[in-house]
This record gives sequence, C-alpha cells and structure tokens, in this order.
Amino acid sequence: MAASLRRLHHIAFHVRNGDKLTNDLVNKYKFNLFAERLTSKARQVALKNGSAVFVVNERLNLAFLDKKGQVNNLLNEQVHDHCGFETFDYKNIRFEHEPEFLYDVYQSYVVNTACNVSFEVNDVEGSSKRLRNQGCDILVPPTKVQDRCGYVTYSVVKSIVGNVCHTLIDRTNYDGDFLPGFCKINNAGNNARSVAVGNSCDITHFDHITYACPQQCTPEILEWYERMFGFERFLMSR
Repeated sequence: MAASLRRLHHIAFHVRNGDKLTNDLVNKYKFNLFAERLTSKARQVALKNGSAVFVVNERLNLAFLDKKGQVNNLLNEQVHDHCGFETFDYKNIRFEHEPEFLYDVYQSYVVNTACNVSFEVNDVEGSSKRLRNQGCDILVPPTKVQDRCGYVTYSVVKSIVGNVCHTLIDRTNYDGDFLPGFCKINNAGNNARSVAVGNSCDITHFDHITYACPQQCTPEILEWYERMFGFERFLMSR
C-alpha cells in the first residue's frame, strides 16, 4: 500500500556557499528569507515566495561560528524526541546527540545539489512503516520536534533517484510559521531588496519537479513512485 501524500511542503538544497544561493533567491526571484536554524555544524535557512518554499542547507565549521559569535543564538526551549532515544534541550547543547540537519540528512556530494523533496502527510509513522515494508530505506525514523507552538513529526526516506530523498512531515499539531527548530527572521530588508528587482516574475507555487535520469532508467523510477507514493503517470508528449 502506497504512502498517502497531502501536498508538497518544501524543496531543500545542500550547498557549500549558502549566502550566494540565498542572495540569488532573494534578489533575482523575490523570495523572502523568513526562518533560520543555526548550530555548531550547520546553517539552514528557509525562503518563501507565494506557497513555494526552499530550504538552503550549508555545513559550517567552528571557525565560522567563532567569528560570527552565533553559537548561543539557537532557539530557546526546543525539545527533540527521537523515537525513544534521549530527549535533549537546545539550551543545554550536547552536540554529540544533536542532528546535523533537522528534517534532512547530510549529503556528501561535493557539488551543490537540490536533493530533498519534502511532503506533508497525515501519518508519518504509518507512512514510514508502509514504505519500509515495501523495501524503501528509512534514513531518519519517525522523529518528534516541538516548541511553544506545538510539535511536528517527520521521517526521511531515500528515493530511487541518485541522492534524492524525501522528508515526510506531519504538522497538523503545529501553529508556528515554519517548523520547530527554526527561528523567525524579520524579513523587512529582504522585502525591500525584492521590490527593487522589477524584472523578476512573481512566483505563486511549485508546478512540478523534474528529474534528469540516466537513459533507460525512467520505467523503473516511474514504477517506484507509483508503488511507494501512489503517483499516476500522465503523458506530456507522444
């Protein structure tokens, strides 16, 4: 039985220079930077235009954090409960237990890549179990993250396509702007820069996602998405 998807939640990049991609999205495509997560190991920023949301993931080093003085700028009173493992508080940072990237996994590719297509689901645990029973690799088991606005549950599964993975998110019990673990950012400056770019087109939503696949792999990929997520094929050309 296929996992039931509600809607696309966000698309995530893993890049070596997060500032460059973030600036391009803001200045060229009118995206607004509205949320950020910063740890000793990684920086994750969320950008939005219409209903389209990108997350830019960048791995950091301690020298960068020491220079910026941002280690203590993590969210207050965040609690992360990972499938029965130790619950920890971000105010008492224990980096040996902290996930490098929330709602994602680290990508070892040396090139910049868009590699996570995240979907909202109603039942993360049930969806993950169904996918695992069909042979899908579960990279992050069902995990609960909460803050004052509520909690979300997520898991990460590996797709059949290269380094692409899918995060399944249930945020029906969360009233925050984005996801627990991210700090809200005042985007007045981003809005000002976006308005200045008069030639950019307004973006309302993601229409579709395209994979560049090796030759003769398309039938296998189509079958995998039909079986795992219940996608239906439609012909774009004859």
